[in-house]
Amino acid sequence: MNIGALHEYLEHSAARSPARVAVEEPPDGAITYGALDALSDRLRDRLHVLGVGPGDRVGIYLRKSIDAVAAIFGILKAGAAYVPVDPGAPAARNAYVLGDCGVKAAVIEAAFEEKLRAEMQGGGGSPHLIVLKGTGGGMALADALGGESRVRPAAVGSAPAGPDDVAYVLYTSGSTGRPKGVTLSHRNAVSFVDWCSEVFRPDANDRFSSHAPLHFDLSILDLFLAVKHGATVVLIAEEIGKEAARLAALMAERRLTVWYSAPSILSLLTQFGDMAQYDYSALRLVLFAGEVFPIKHLRALKALLPHPRYFNLYGPTETNVCTSYDVPARIPEDRTVPFPIGRACSHLRTRVVDTEGREVPPGSEGELVVSGPAVMRGYWNLAEQTARAFLQDGAGEGWYKTGDLVVEEAGGNYLYVGRRDRMVKRRGYRIELGEIEAALYCHPEAKEVAAIALADQGDGVRIKVFLSYRGAKRPSLIELKRFCAERLPLYMIPDLFSYQESLPKTSTGKTDYQRLKEIE
Repeated sequence: MNIGALHEYLEHSAARSPARVAVEEPPDGAITYGALDALSDRLRDRLHVLGVGPGDRVGIYLRKSIDAVAAIFGILKAGAAYVPVDPGAPAARNAYVLGDCGVKAAVIEAAFEEKLRAEMQGGGGSPHLIVLKGTGGGMALADALGGESRVRPAAVGSAPAGPDDVAYVLYTSGSTGRPKGVTLSHRNAVSFVDWCSEVFRPDANDRFSSHAPLHFDLSILDLFLAVKHGATVVLIAEEIGKEAARLAALMAERRLTVWYSAPSILSLLTQFGDMAQYDYSALRLVLFAGEVFPIKHLRALKALLPHPRYFNLYGPTETNVCTSYDVPARIPEDRTVPFPIGRACSHLRTRVVDTEGREVPPGSEGELVVSGPAVMRGYWNLAEQTARAFLQDGAGEGWYKTGDLVVEEAGGNYLYVGRRDRMVKRRGYRIELGEIEAALYCHPEAKEVAAIALADQGDGVRIKVFLSYRGAKRPSLIELKRFCAERLPLYMIPDLFSYQESLPKTSTGKTDYQRLKEIE
């Protein structure tokens, strides 16, 4: 299939199999490919009436739903880029995102409208708002669009988006305290989806989980890979997605064949989902990305679900997935360290470089840089930050600097060492906080572990670890120090420990280190 723009996936699948279910929205919502195609056409036509066309941006301020999926495809069909915001985030943050990106219109739930308008007052021209009374089954979007006559794109003189036009802008946390928009083109996304097709070989009988929120880059695989192959996307609402018991039941009841999420969700399922009572025989792929998967939780999951293939997928939002590792069927009992992040995906190239941008030999630690068609165009309206994010080689090619430290092993796989910005120095020693976390995850009762560094006038830095435990009795400070001393050098043993019922998570399911620092 020769595709130049993401919405063509829907058009092709709707033409082939209009009656096949495209999206399910538990408990009862569902829409066929034909109906989804028609509903997104109606939004496209409304956007054209509002003057939206190629080069414009349109916001999506909706809970995950059939309405939101239709909105994505309608925006893309209009030639514009979609800008999803987190409906659970403060209105002020979402107003900043939509204002920063200069959206021309936004599709929004009525429940969010008043606060958004109040936050955007005085910020220049306000976008056109297409207001939905709620979300569910696609009916809210259909009602909001009414029975207006269709206006074909040609009638307003527009042209379809090209491969190098922006398809979506995903906002991530910025070092300045303001979120920054990662700008990705149709070519960026299509190259990634094509790679997924090559490796995972989906077909129309697959049933994909959609666990990730739409403002998280994991959603690109969930949605577009499934639609490309005429498969079914099963939307998992946020309130179910973090409740292990309900989520474990849904996975089995909906006969999911492809699962994709952050490891923390799979760890939660393993520990609290009571998964042994369910039939997961339909599941053929378990994909995880976004953070390190503690080996003991991965081993426990594979014991519960031994039949699927497991892939560790690595990559920042700026590249989507750029390396992958096919996890072996059996995990040795003596293995305590996480598996590698693998090799470069076939559509991308990677190198490991030192702080001066010089390539380092295999076995040496350095920063992973990435080049190829999936690498972002840049950060929205941040030319200087975009320039700093790339390493230019002698041939004039740009390599995205991931900020992640890796070592290329003898077999050619990359071993993830940690974030450059999570490397601290204490008493002259370099310490990777992730190594401390990995050591404490070896404790049989540890559920979650997170380490942070605190400024200290005497030592320069102190290390504090936050933990949640399964057992009723928490280990004493002396016991924890002794446990660490058996696994870490003296200079890496944490100074402080804090017990929590559970560790805070970001909206994308990762450990929220910023909130831990605020707790401190």
